[in-house]
Amino acid sequence: MGGGPKPDHLLVILPFDPPDAIFDRIRRNHPHVKITFHQLRFTITPWEARHQVPPEIFQDVTLLVTLSAIPASPKDCPKLELIHFTSAGTNHIANSPIYKDTKIPLTTSSGIHGPQIAEWVLMTMLASSHHYSLLHKWQNNHRWGQGDKSGIGFLRNLHDKVGQRLGVLGYGSIGRQVGNVAKAMGMDVIAYTARPRKTPESKHDNGFIVPGTGDPEGKIPSAWYSGTEKQDLHHFLAQDIDHLLISVPLTEQTIHLLGAEEFEILSKRNAFITNISRGPIISQPALIAALKAYDGHTSSVMNDEGSFAVALEAEMKADTSIPGLRGAALDVTDPEPLPKDDPLWDAPNCIITPHISGLGSAYVDRCFQVFEVNLDRREKGERLINVVNRERGY
Repeated sequence: MGGGPKPDHLLVILPFDPPDAIFDRIRRNHPHVKITFHQLRFTITPWEARHQVPPEIFQDVTLLVTLSAIPASPKDCPKLELIHFTSAGTNHIANSPIYKDTKIPLTTSSGIHGPQIAEWVLMTMLASSHHYSLLHKWQNNHRWGQGDKSGIGFLRNLHDKVGQRLGVLGYGSIGRQVGNVAKAMGMDVIAYTARPRKTPESKHDNGFIVPGTGDPEGKIPSAWYSGTEKQDLHHFLAQDIDHLLISVPLTEQTIHLLGAEEFEILSKRNAFITNISRGPIISQPALIAALKAYDGHTSSVMNDEGSFAVALEAEMKADTSIPGLRGAALDVTDPEPLPKDDPLWDAPNCIITPHISGLGSAYVDRCFQVFEVNLDRREKGERLINVVNRERGY
């Protein structure tokens, strides 16, 4: 009797050229796997691009790696046993019949994005606090800015990150790597999760981890907070947060999780908001209002010589409360693409990038590393990693 794994047919549907070196690696390590590649360019309506993929292509497929293209109906994929997504979430296919009407295991590439996105988070955070737009303007104008009293006033009064508090709303793989880097900069890190993490084991990261990154044992936060009720969230936000990182998945429960009430709490320290998750988690009108409130107030305390920083420092020492949020960095918006006439573009002290924080040369290889870990586990009958819980939505 012959042993070894049964034959598998892997279909890969991606919006770029075939990663041949990765396919060769899979064939070497898993010779029983036949690989078919289908290229499908990015689409606005993810799984509904099914008309661009012939339904018969799924008939004998047992494994699928895809960004978003999946069978239109369970009838099209009678042998499909596993779908691996090259994204960190699956909200983009949550309304599909495959998601709603089958029990086919779905796995994500959660865990691969931490290094790249953490760099984007720190880049935008520092670009804002160090007034890089002003420095860049000076350079473009061939101007040695020491003579700019207002600009130099800004720079003399900036605060480094030592002792500042980073609140991580959603302490997953991305939040852990941001916490890791922030801790190295001298920041205090606190974490918020939906479920309580009361034991050392419960704080462990059991998903895919890029070696040398993240917080595998959950030891970085000085405090953990949890809950699914608004009062739980408000208690966390009230912990003197200087920077809030939003890294929770988009579900029905997290739509507009942060709005006027939450920004009012965060205005206690005029927090800086970073969103690398999904746009609808924030109420954008409320965010714009909070940014304008801070900008309008600080602009009004400019003295006659234009020395904003000196005037602002004097007002702060007088214990006068300054409303609003001092800034935001958004790699995601609602909707995407953001319309040209959307008021968010002109919100003060707001950095916007077009959902690119996770892109990088290592992206594809790391996506397949997660898939290959699960190939090994599947062949050994072990539990898969990064499995989507359909009830929770992630």
